[in-house]
Amino acid sequence: MSDTILENEIMEFHKELDARGLNCPLPILKAKKALSELQSGEVLRIMATDPGSVRDFQAFAKQTGNALLSHVQTGREFVFLMQRK
Repeated sequence: MSDTILENEIMEFHKELDARGLNCPLPILKAKKALSELQSGEVLRIMATDPGSVRDFQAFAKQTGNALLSHVQTGREFVFLMQRK
């Protein structure tokens, strides 16, 4: 298990996915596969650079029932924390 500092909190995650440099729909497809390998309640940290990924991950969470715990943009990089349902 790893952790990252987010908004002055330590947020633990169980798996990390580097989707930087990938365009839609690859970050979502890779996240779907990675989430399927986690147990219910575990958290996936996703790093992406596709500007459309914010909208895509919000829709993905709504459609799948997985929780989008947070998303943060730092420069041209986006970091998402998703919890498997």
